[in-house]
Amino acid sequence: MPDIDRLRIKLFCDGADFGSLLTWSADPRVKGFTTNPTLMRKAHVVDYEAFARDLLKAIPDRPVSFEVLADDPETMEEQALAVSSWGANVNIKIPVTNTWGAFTGAALRRLSHAGVALNVTALFTLDQVERVAACLDPETPAIISIFAGRIADTGIDPVPLMRQAARMLEPLPNVELLWASPREVFNIFQAEETGCHIITLLPEMLGKLDLIGKDLDVFSLETVNMFYRDACSAGYQIDTRKEAPALSA
Repeated sequence: MPDIDRLRIKLFCDGADFGSLLTWSADPRVKGFTTNPTLMRKAHVVDYEAFARDLLKAIPDRPVSFEVLADDPETMEEQALAVSSWGANVNIKIPVTNTWGAFTGAALRRLSHAGVALNVTALFTLDQVERVAACLDPETPAIISIFAGRIADTGIDPVPLMRQAARMLEPLPNVELLWASPREVFNIFQAEETGCHIITLLPEMLGKLDLIGKDLDVFSLETVNMFYRDACSAGYQIDTRKEAPALSA
């Protein structure tokens, strides 16, 4: 049976609900945190900087990734330097391109060589991995986030790509490969098998960790009971008084 405690891969909580992040910070299985502007908007975060600073005060002992908001390289760099000053455990999320598709390599190179810990995000291809890796200072810690779940959404198996990406990054021991946007708990074990160092999990998926290794017969019976209980609670009925064909012998 699978065993979460035997995995080498690090579990990061991906979210922006402050209370939920604090709750998961108490779980020793969670080794870091990531967020992004989309998650923060969904969580109704009003003040980006205030939220980030409060979270870093509450979670000072594990890496937390915050994304720059700019779309031009110069402002990206300025914002990256500002955000990196908010805490020693910050990773700065820089997208692999800006909104018109221009590679952000020059900014990545300058920031990484200045000692800024990056989380290069929104990668989908091995060509992007190769280009990003070439920009990073080997001595500076960094994360490369490939959106394996979104790749799978296109009908492409992300496992071979992630395995190849892990091999490509072997010469950079300070760079960690992150499996982003997982769709199910099984992705944790796939990510581990491919050589990923990190996988991000939304709180609702972290809530499923206790299902790992669960007895399937027990799970089956619980599911049957759930269907029956919900049918009873809803008051659903099937009228058996109507004439129906008899079962054949």
